[in-house]
Amino acid sequence: MGYTRSTDRLIAELSRLPGVGRRAAQTMVLDILKLPQEEAVRLARLILDVKKKTRDCTSCFNLTEEDLCPICSDQSRDRGLLCVVEEPHDLAALERAKSFRGLYHILGGVLSPLEGIGPEQLRVRELLERIGAGAFREVLIATNPTLEGEATALYLGRQLKGLGFPVTRLARG
Repeated sequence: MGYTRSTDRLIAELSRLPGVGRRAAQTMVLDILKLPQEEAVRLARLILDVKKKTRDCTSCFNLTEEDLCPICSDQSRDRGLLCVVEEPHDLAALERAKSFRGLYHILGGVLSPLEGIGPEQLRVRELLERIGAGAFREVLIATNPTLEGEATALYLGRQLKGLGFPVTRLARG
Protein backbone atom coordinates (compact mmCIF):
# COMPACT_ATOMS: atom_id res chain seq x y z
CA MET A 1 0.00 0.00 0.00
CA GLY A 2 1.07 3.55 -0.54
CA TYR A 3 1.81 3.13 -4.24
CA THR A 4 -0.50 3.38 -7.24
CA ARG A 5 -3.20 0.74 -7.75
CA SER A 6 -1.27 -0.80 -10.65
CA THR A 7 2.00 -0.97 -8.72
CA ASP A 8 0.22 -2.42 -5.68
CA ARG A 9 -1.35 -5.10 -7.92
CA LEU A 10 2.02 -5.97 -9.47
CA ILE A 11 3.65 -6.12 -6.02
CA ALA A 12 0.87 -8.43 -4.84
CA GLU A 13 1.30 -10.70 -7.89
CA LEU A 14 5.10 -10.88 -7.63
CA SER A 15 4.95 -11.59 -3.89
CA ARG A 16 2.85 -14.70 -4.66
CA LEU A 17 5.91 -16.28 -6.25
CA PRO A 18 7.78 -18.76 -4.01
CA GLY A 19 10.66 -17.09 -2.20
CA VAL A 20 9.54 -13.57 -3.08
CA GLY A 21 8.27 -11.61 -0.13
CA ARG A 22 6.49 -8.27 -0.25
CA ARG A 23 9.69 -6.26 0.22
CA ALA A 24 11.50 -8.07 -2.61
CA ALA A 25 8.44 -7.60 -4.83
CA GLN A 26 8.39 -3.87 -4.02
CA THR A 27 12.07 -3.59 -4.92
CA MET A 28 11.48 -5.40 -8.22
CA VAL A 29 8.55 -3.16 -9.13
CA LEU A 30 10.49 0.00 -8.30
CA ASP A 31 13.42 -1.27 -10.40
CA ILE A 32 11.07 -2.09 -13.28
CA LEU A 33 9.70 1.46 -13.10
CA LYS A 34 13.25 2.79 -13.52
CA LEU A 35 13.74 0.84 -16.75
CA PRO A 36 13.39 2.61 -20.09
CA GLN A 37 10.05 1.78 -21.74
CA GLU A 38 11.71 -0.46 -24.37
CA GLU A 39 13.45 -2.57 -21.72
CA ALA A 40 10.24 -2.99 -19.71
CA VAL A 41 8.40 -4.09 -22.86
CA ARG A 42 11.24 -6.52 -23.71
CA LEU A 43 11.02 -7.98 -20.19
CA ALA A 44 7.25 -8.39 -20.46
CA ARG A 45 7.61 -10.07 -23.86
CA LEU A 46 10.28 -12.42 -22.55
CA ILE A 47 8.01 -13.49 -19.69
CA LEU A 48 5.19 -14.21 -22.15
CA ASP A 49 7.59 -15.99 -24.52
CA VAL A 50 8.94 -18.26 -21.77
CA LYS A 51 5.42 -19.06 -20.63
CA LYS A 52 4.31 -19.84 -24.18
CA LYS A 53 7.31 -21.94 -25.31
CA THR A 54 8.50 -23.76 -22.20
CA ARG A 55 7.17 -27.21 -21.38
CA ASP A 56 8.23 -30.41 -19.66
CA CYS A 57 10.61 -32.83 -21.34
CA THR A 58 8.62 -35.93 -22.30
CA SER A 59 11.29 -38.15 -20.75
CA CYS A 60 12.71 -36.52 -17.61
CA PHE A 61 10.33 -33.55 -17.03
CA ASN A 62 13.10 -30.97 -17.25
CA LEU A 63 12.24 -27.60 -18.80
CA THR A 64 12.52 -27.56 -22.58
CA GLU A 65 11.19 -25.99 -25.73
CA GLU A 66 11.36 -29.30 -27.63
CA ASP A 67 9.94 -32.76 -26.90
CA LEU A 68 13.22 -33.80 -25.30
CA CYS A 69 15.45 -31.51 -23.27
CA PRO A 70 19.11 -31.05 -24.31
CA ILE A 71 20.24 -33.56 -21.67
CA CYS A 72 17.90 -36.35 -22.79
CA SER A 73 18.75 -35.76 -26.45
CA ASP A 74 22.52 -35.77 -25.80
CA GLN A 75 23.69 -39.18 -27.02
CA SER A 76 27.06 -38.81 -25.27
CA ARG A 77 25.46 -39.08 -21.81
CA ASP A 78 25.63 -42.34 -19.85
CA ARG A 79 22.17 -43.85 -20.33
CA GLY A 80 22.78 -46.47 -17.65
CA LEU A 81 22.79 -43.89 -14.83
CA LEU A 82 19.66 -42.15 -13.63
CA CYS A 83 19.64 -39.35 -11.06
CA VAL A 84 16.31 -38.53 -9.36
CA VAL A 85 15.91 -34.91 -8.26
CA GLU A 86 13.08 -32.81 -6.86
CA GLU A 87 12.87 -29.85 -9.26
CA PRO A 88 14.54 -28.43 -12.41
CA HIS A 89 16.72 -26.12 -10.30
CA ASP A 90 18.20 -29.19 -8.57
CA LEU A 91 19.12 -30.64 -11.97
CA ALA A 92 20.68 -27.30 -12.93
CA ALA A 93 22.81 -27.28 -9.76
CA LEU A 94 24.13 -30.79 -10.47
CA GLU A 95 24.87 -29.85 -14.08
CA ARG A 96 26.84 -26.78 -12.94
CA ALA A 97 29.00 -29.10 -10.81
CA LYS A 98 29.84 -31.07 -13.99
CA SER A 99 30.26 -34.29 -12.01
CA PHE A 100 27.29 -36.31 -13.31
CA ARG A 101 27.00 -37.40 -16.96
CA GLY A 102 23.93 -39.62 -16.78
CA LEU A 103 20.23 -38.89 -17.23
CA TYR A 104 17.78 -37.30 -14.80
CA HIS A 105 14.22 -37.71 -13.58
CA ILE A 106 12.44 -34.75 -11.98
CA LEU A 107 9.84 -35.71 -9.39
CA GLY A 108 8.14 -32.32 -9.25
CA GLY A 109 8.48 -31.99 -5.48
CA VAL A 110 8.77 -34.14 -2.38
CA LEU A 111 6.43 -36.14 -0.20
CA SER A 112 4.71 -33.86 2.30
CA PRO A 113 1.70 -35.41 4.03
CA LEU A 114 0.98 -32.15 5.90
CA GLU A 115 0.55 -30.40 2.55
CA GLY A 116 -1.37 -33.30 1.03
CA ILE A 117 1.48 -34.32 -1.29
CA GLY A 118 1.75 -38.06 -1.63
CA PRO A 119 3.36 -40.26 -4.30
CA GLU A 120 0.34 -39.67 -6.55
CA GLN A 121 1.08 -35.94 -6.75
CA LEU A 122 4.70 -36.57 -7.75
CA ARG A 123 6.09 -38.26 -10.86
CA VAL A 124 6.78 -41.53 -9.04
CA ARG A 125 4.62 -43.62 -11.39
CA GLU A 126 6.48 -42.17 -14.38
CA LEU A 127 9.80 -42.94 -12.65
CA LEU A 128 8.83 -46.56 -12.07
CA GLU A 129 7.61 -46.91 -15.67
CA ARG A 130 10.81 -45.35 -16.99
CA ILE A 131 13.01 -47.62 -14.90
CA GLY A 132 10.96 -50.63 -15.96
CA ALA A 133 11.37 -49.76 -19.63
CA GLY A 134 15.00 -48.67 -19.44
CA ALA A 135 18.31 -50.41 -19.07
CA PHE A 136 19.59 -48.56 -16.03
CA ARG A 137 22.43 -50.07 -14.05
CA GLU A 138 22.19 -47.59 -11.16
CA VAL A 139 19.72 -45.05 -9.78
CA LEU A 140 21.01 -42.17 -7.69
CA ILE A 141 18.49 -40.47 -5.42
CA ALA A 142 19.45 -36.81 -5.02
CA THR A 143 16.60 -35.29 -3.05
CA ASN A 144 17.47 -32.42 -0.72
CA PRO A 145 18.53 -33.16 2.88
CA THR A 146 15.29 -31.84 4.37
CA LEU A 147 12.81 -33.91 6.36
CA GLU A 148 10.59 -34.22 3.29
CA GLY A 149 13.54 -34.94 0.99
CA GLU A 150 14.77 -37.71 3.27
CA ALA A 151 11.27 -39.20 3.50
CA THR A 152 11.00 -39.11 -0.29
CA ALA A 153 14.41 -40.79 -0.68
CA LEU A 154 13.43 -43.51 1.80
CA TYR A 155 10.11 -44.10 -0.01
CA LEU A 156 11.82 -44.28 -3.42
CA GLY A 157 14.51 -46.60 -2.07
CA ARG A 158 11.82 -49.00 -0.88
CA GLN A 159 9.98 -48.82 -4.21
CA LEU A 160 13.15 -49.55 -6.17
CA LYS A 161 14.54 -52.24 -3.87
CA GLY A 162 15.08 -55.60 -5.52
CA LEU A 163 15.16 -54.37 -9.12
CA GLY A 164 18.60 -55.84 -9.73
CA PHE A 165 20.73 -52.70 -9.65
CA PRO A 166 22.09 -50.42 -6.94
CA VAL A 167 19.98 -47.56 -5.66
CA THR A 168 22.25 -45.02 -3.99
CA ARG A 169 21.76 -41.78 -2.11
CA LEU A 170 23.68 -38.66 -3.06
CA ALA A 171 26.44 -38.04 -0.51
CA ARG A 172 26.42 -34.76 1.39
CA GLY A 173 28.50 -33.09 4.00
